[in-house]
Amino acid sequence: MKLYLYIFFILSCFYSQTALSQGLKFCGGEQSIDKRTSYDVFKNSSVAFSNYFNIDFKIALYPAKEIGYILRIKNEKSDKIYNLFYDGQGSSFVFKFNEEGRSSLITAELNKEEQLDKHWLRMIISFDLKSDSIRLTVNDRVFRAVASGLPEKYYPIILFGKSDHIIDTPSFAIKELSVGNNEKYIFPLRENEGSIVHDSKGKALGEVLNPQWLINDAYHWSFKTSFKSETVAGANYNVRKKEIYYFNRDAISIYNVRSGETRTKVFDEKCPVNLALGTNFIDTKNNRLYAYEVYHNITDEQPMIASLNLDTYQWTTESTERLPRQLHHHGAYYDSSTDKYTIFGGFGNMYYSKNFYCFDLNERKWSTLDGFSGDTILPRYFSSVGYLKKTNSIYVFGGMGNESGEQVVGRKYFYDLHKVDLNTKHITKLWEIPWDKNNVVPVRGMVILDDSCFYTLCYPEHFSKSFLQLYRFSLKDGSYEILGDSIPIYSDKITTNANLYYDHQLNNLYAIVQEFADDVSSDLKVYSLAFPPITADDLTNYPKEESGIIVLIIIGLTCICISIIGYLIYRRFVQKNKNSRNSSQTLRMLNNDKERIDKPNSIYLFGEFTVRDRNNKDITYMFSTKLRQMFFLVLQYSIEDGITSQRLSNLIWPDKPEDKVKNSRGVTINHLRKALGELDGIEFVYDKGYFKIVLTDECYCDFVRCIQIISTGIEENREELIEILTRGKFLRSSDQALFDTFKIDMEHKLEPVLLIEIEKSFTTEAYQTTINLTEALFNIDPLNDEALVFQTKALQRLKLNEEARIRYQAFVVEYKKTMGSDYPHPYKDLI
Repeated sequence: MKLYLYIFFILSCFYSQTALSQGLKFCGGEQSIDKRTSYDVFKNSSVAFSNYFNIDFKIALYPAKEIGYILRIKNEKSDKIYNLFYDGQGSSFVFKFNEEGRSSLITAELNKEEQLDKHWLRMIISFDLKSDSIRLTVNDRVFRAVASGLPEKYYPIILFGKSDHIIDTPSFAIKELSVGNNEKYIFPLRENEGSIVHDSKGKALGEVLNPQWLINDAYHWSFKTSFKSETVAGANYNVRKKEIYYFNRDAISIYNVRSGETRTKVFDEKCPVNLALGTNFIDTKNNRLYAYEVYHNITDEQPMIASLNLDTYQWTTESTERLPRQLHHHGAYYDSSTDKYTIFGGFGNMYYSKNFYCFDLNERKWSTLDGFSGDTILPRYFSSVGYLKKTNSIYVFGGMGNESGEQVVGRKYFYDLHKVDLNTKHITKLWEIPWDKNNVVPVRGMVILDDSCFYTLCYPEHFSKSFLQLYRFSLKDGSYEILGDSIPIYSDKITTNANLYYDHQLNNLYAIVQEFADDVSSDLKVYSLAFPPITADDLTNYPKEESGIIVLIIIGLTCICISIIGYLIYRRFVQKNKNSRNSSQTLRMLNNDKERIDKPNSIYLFGEFTVRDRNNKDITYMFSTKLRQMFFLVLQYSIEDGITSQRLSNLIWPDKPEDKVKNSRGVTINHLRKALGELDGIEFVYDKGYFKIVLTDECYCDFVRCIQIISTGIEENREELIEILTRGKFLRSSDQALFDTFKIDMEHKLEPVLLIEIEKSFTTEAYQTTINLTEALFNIDPLNDEALVFQTKALQRLKLNEEARIRYQAFVVEYKKTMGSDYPHPYKDLI
């Protein structure tokens, strides 16, 4: 019982981390018909319900396609079909529940603006089989209809998205799906790849075509859009209007994260502030954006703070007051309840700052916050600052600087957290953690939702080509986790910056990366990540069983059965053959994989794709589907001259326009280089217009080694080749058509070599080698007659007649299934 409770606790912790990240997104009418998503809930099982049953799920709706059928409900025992139709084109969400081909039973209309703020709608479709009625519940609003002729027992076939001839589907997502009554089937929808859908007990019940698993959106940052300005610009996120702003003195570009639409507004009059850094903040209460500079070298009085009315796009000068010096990379927060904007730290004029400055929007003046007691925050810049209303406190994390504040003394990196209580003006240093990795700095803002933890992006700013990584730090002790994959950032200029925002209604984090090439012109890139974010382990290692105790019971029973069967087989062999000891030993050797010890700095393409870093740690999780596609393609073409960027783009992103492909390709290349950077002896290079993979002897790749062996003769390396090939089929888990040519080319190289070596090994009476080589050939051609003959004879020579018959029978079954006819050669002909 204690073990059960412990396992339940562990799984409960896991569910709490990933519950909001799971789900299934459906591609609708915005995609071609063959790319639209279809989900059959009970594809691999037949279920039945008496008296009543409910279909309960949460749904999110997307603007890409706002009309179409969400689901259809059939009955195995009748022709009557029900469907749920959605129309979101107007000012309302309209859901119609219909008896297909006959009449509309229910019309539910909801205010679009109210529902969009909730993002996820709770929907329940209830069938009352006794009273012949159907109830549709949407966010606690209940709609009822009479449905005559419902059977006493219902055998539901539930189809979400595209099904049969119904191809008009909207863009939507579902999560937390359950179907049933007292007997309930729960579908967490926590898969991260593949087409099989499991219930909460780990049973494969459903299948989905063209899925987009939402858990991936909580690990992989999604590139949304980019902008460019030839003059100094600033950027921000308006959480109330769901808009990203990128503005300079002449115009503002606005990207709506909900709709994906972008528009640009040219100002009637220029921004009064002569922008040098583009620093700004948003007052959502009054719908205004404030652009400010804290310092200018020009002595003449000029506007330092101006506000932009986000309804009229008119600028108003707010203040000409300046601070004593420039403050690059200061931290900041805005308190809408007091109409005050506070900044901390920064660097300028050879000094690091430790001051708090506050701008009062009503008085339009800067003031210095002082009179603090308690611990001292040393002068610094590149700090992350956040405000928690619950404690009315400012939190200051990290950065770099020194005790004196003078740049000439040199700088150190800080990994500490200070709490500034605004009620008592008391500063408490909560913790300082040791750091044994590359030094990093955080971005200006942190996301702090409660008094348990905060989120921020960190990166090693001292590298030109760097990566932002999302961290979650405990407020209590500084323990942390790295979440999601990385975001590339080019950090050569001090003006380059990034920031992090959280939208609680959309359950998304947004990262804005602004890269300056010359301290004037800049590029802005926008990324999103589903909240809560997850680790690489969360992405790949989720449990499929609801209870660990079930797994233990199954394992235990399996071990007992195997022991009993093994004992009976052993006794039978002892009674039938005086050489049974040797035979059974050989049989065990044939039927069990040899324990493999993979090498550090190694990449395996035969069998399961596996990558191990320089410390022999398995880092396969770092290679997402897109990274694997790019790596396999570049490796394939690296045997010759490499692959051009155009060819690479056409193969991986065939349907994307060039401007979108360029950004996606750059992000994927950066992520691939980062992953390969965990190994020694391998490089991803671009040379004379071609991408290629370059390996030295430090890095082992079984594909490359296999090519070397079969190209130079295998006499001295036969055992190594067997070890490579017996791992399994080449690119076994990569079934995309994209790699068909790669696989076919590899198989064409291997097949004639294997046939020659099989005959040689049999002639020299190396029967175990013969069997291993025939298994490798079956991975290429499962119906190869020559392989069957040599394998059968080799097994007979080892006096494994029963095993030979078993394998022959398996071949016959596979032949019948594939060819549709019986295998023409009986077993006796092979002896």
